[in-house]
Amino acid sequence: MLKAIICCLLTFLNIEVLFAQSPWIALGKKPSTLGLENGFSTYDAGAFNLKLVKSSQTVAGLLPKTVKDFDFVPSDSLKVRSSDGLYHLGDINLKLRSVGDEAWKTYSTAAKRKAVEKISAGKNVLAAANLAATLPADIPLQVKRLWEMQNGKLVLRFELKNKTDKPVEIGALGIPMIFDNILEGRTLEQTHAKNVFYDPYIGKDAGYLQVTRLSGHAPSLLVMPVGTTPFEAYNPLNDDRTPRGIAFEGFYEWMVYSKAYADNEWKNAEQWNTPTSTTLKPGETRSYALQFVLSGSAKNIESKLIENKKPVAMSVPGYVLPRDVNAKLFINYAKKIKTIQVQPENALSINVLGTTKNGWKSYSVKGNTWGRARLSITYEDGLEQTINYKIIEPETEVIANYGHFLTTKQWFDQPDPIFKRSPSAITYDYEKQQQVTQDNRAWIAGLSDEGGAGSWLGAIMKQLVHPEKAEVDKLKQFVDTVMFGRIQLKDGPQKYGVKKSLFYYAPDSLPKDTYAANINFKTWSAWPKKEADNLGRSYNYPHVAAAHWVMYRLARNYSGLVEAQSWKQHLINAAETGMAMVNIAPYYAQFGQMEGTVFYLILTDLKNEGLTDEATKLENEMKKRANHWRSLQYPFGSEMPWDSTGQEEVYVWSSYFGYQDKANVTLDAILAYMPVVPHWAYNGNARRYWDFLYGGKLTRVERMIHHYGSALNAIPVLMDYRKNPDDFYLLRAGYGGLLGAISNITKDGFAPAAFHAYPSTLKNDGITGDYGSGFFGYAVNTSSYILNHPEFGWLAFGGNLDKTGNTVRVKLTTAAKSAVYIAPAKLWITLDAGTIDEVVYNTVNGQISLKLGKTDDYTPNAILRIAQPTAVKGAAIYSVKGNEVMERGAYQIKLAKDSSTEIVLQK
Repeated sequence: MLKAIICCLLTFLNIEVLFAQSPWIALGKKPSTLGLENGFSTYDAGAFNLKLVKSSQTVAGLLPKTVKDFDFVPSDSLKVRSSDGLYHLGDINLKLRSVGDEAWKTYSTAAKRKAVEKISAGKNVLAAANLAATLPADIPLQVKRLWEMQNGKLVLRFELKNKTDKPVEIGALGIPMIFDNILEGRTLEQTHAKNVFYDPYIGKDAGYLQVTRLSGHAPSLLVMPVGTTPFEAYNPLNDDRTPRGIAFEGFYEWMVYSKAYADNEWKNAEQWNTPTSTTLKPGETRSYALQFVLSGSAKNIESKLIENKKPVAMSVPGYVLPRDVNAKLFINYAKKIKTIQVQPENALSINVLGTTKNGWKSYSVKGNTWGRARLSITYEDGLEQTINYKIIEPETEVIANYGHFLTTKQWFDQPDPIFKRSPSAITYDYEKQQQVTQDNRAWIAGLSDEGGAGSWLGAIMKQLVHPEKAEVDKLKQFVDTVMFGRIQLKDGPQKYGVKKSLFYYAPDSLPKDTYAANINFKTWSAWPKKEADNLGRSYNYPHVAAAHWVMYRLARNYSGLVEAQSWKQHLINAAETGMAMVNIAPYYAQFGQMEGTVFYLILTDLKNEGLTDEATKLENEMKKRANHWRSLQYPFGSEMPWDSTGQEEVYVWSSYFGYQDKANVTLDAILAYMPVVPHWAYNGNARRYWDFLYGGKLTRVERMIHHYGSALNAIPVLMDYRKNPDDFYLLRAGYGGLLGAISNITKDGFAPAAFHAYPSTLKNDGITGDYGSGFFGYAVNTSSYILNHPEFGWLAFGGNLDKTGNTVRVKLTTAAKSAVYIAPAKLWITLDAGTIDEVVYNTVNGQISLKLGKTDDYTPNAILRIAQPTAVKGAAIYSVKGNEVMERGAYQIKLAKDSSTEIVLQK
């Protein structure tokens, strides 16, 4: 208790020190130029109450009428953010040049504030202004801004007129999207009540921005184009001085044109859409407009788009597409499709399938060429929609290459007498094509924490998906020497405690040539040995527990991979690691852990093995944590002010112990930051924006594309889908996160911490970092799903489906081929060993047959489990025909050597 109090006191003191030095204080001392002293104007704007600053006519409040005390824009920080250079909703950014000039000139209404000139306009206009006063005098365009009502909806419209006698090219047109994602100074309860996150669909004329409350509750906000205002690019407003960090990701702008950036700042990056510009003739006027539409929760966004006559696309199984998967694309839009183009040419094959009963256009889609691919759809009304896919190799190849890369190029087996990290899979720099043995963030080279444990954790979890004897042998040596005994204490009063790092900075006590001269170690993250040896960070424990658990599974379920007699000790070591976490690292153990699902998996196996004492101890400790979470309004705190990692474990244990109210609160929050959009980078991408600082090479605050949050958050989303098989949205969100987890693995098997979202970069990060936590999420959650959708018919996620008469046949395409959920039967089938090649489902009598893969040197038997997560009392329960449930609650099925083994499941 004393340790916890001291820890809390230190945390409080650190916050006080940071606040005293806060850049927010400095920002607030800047001269206010927005004209707040002149007051505000308020308007009835349909679903909103709109509040404008009188002097600037920028937004001071966008308040939905359906909920009290909530504002979509950061009105609480309006005063501190009222100086020059700070963006507000209603601003505009331009890059212009007269025809014949080479250089672009930049113009922004936010750069140097002056009161704008109010102008009169039509009867549906709430407020209008000529923005000349707040723009440089040499701007060649007249810029007017109008806040107006169109068909009962609030619209922001800009009128641009060329006031010169020369044509003017608009090379960039950005409309800043300023909503309240500033979490600074707010508690977890306050952020979920007051704050929003927003996610883009960068889809040209069909693009939109969805703004969701952190709670996941209604209302949400949709920003959509009016007329021709395409969403071409999404640009971070890094010139805005609002302090960015773990409590603020930054603002972005909706870019209508982006060629001026693509030719300069972004010239080294391939953009999501082809960058364009436009030219205004002398005297010509052009309008650009966005509308603000109130919606329900994230699940309601697509229906709201359809209601507003916007194109909606749904791809099955998503937008990360293995080359051996036959995908489907469904499009809802009233206008006919004129053309469909693929960039690069032939990267995708797309063919018409027909139309569904309610008019969705249906297509087959097949990935041909590894890499990014874009569909450009032009409708007969001229509207253009783009859909971005990522084509990957078949999952089996992706995972095989990943395992090989980790145990060859990343395999560190050189002499390491000081830090004793050999042998291990160590962090790797793909840009330098070399292992990272030193870094001023001690953990990166120290084999612990997420950023250092990531590589060996990924290598071990790969064996759960598809074990390879040569890889297992190497990893067993690592577990027995480096992990258990060096990273984790093997004996003593704090046995099973886990260190923060094996690498540390102690120049005074080590030989002078120990540390690289070109690395700056004069930083807080270059831990001294005492800090590296600290056992108090609970987040380090699940990595180690997962390694013990996988070794148990390999020893217990296979023959000859790991010594069979060692299974019990491996499982006990896994359980004891969980116990050590709550006893040795109690402060942070109060929070949900990334990969915390592993303790649920360990508990399940303890029960299956009849290890009742160990199971009871672990379950009791986990229930204490779950009871604590039950007492909280939002039970997913973290070492960070806000985080997207604890939700995974909080959901799992809340669900396990029957605390469904907290499981639902947690799931709602996940869906608020894990969007479903027609773009591989954002679909299922659980929000992360600061871990490039801790686990990346290019270190900056930036929206991360499929960081480990995607796969970890997919665990509860798909778990909830199996309880609610009619909720198609859950399956799409969860599967987007699941395949997003492997979308960035290169063809040769390198897995980066994440992909960089900035349009100036748009590429993988340079080092492996903390990717392994994401691969854990993939490994324990990879599965196939078979369902009969009321609109789209029979579908498969993770398999290729064929229906003939009453027979549905699905060939699995996942790497593990070890799990399948059959939605009409509400049946969850998993294998501890062996593979499922094919599933056959009879739609009339519900009979299911499985074709199991052939035996190999290490897999004489398949070990099969079946469960019905939503089975009601008295319902018919499936069983394996001709087989009895064996030990550990599973069916043991002898596999044939030369052909598949067919078994039948019947009620």
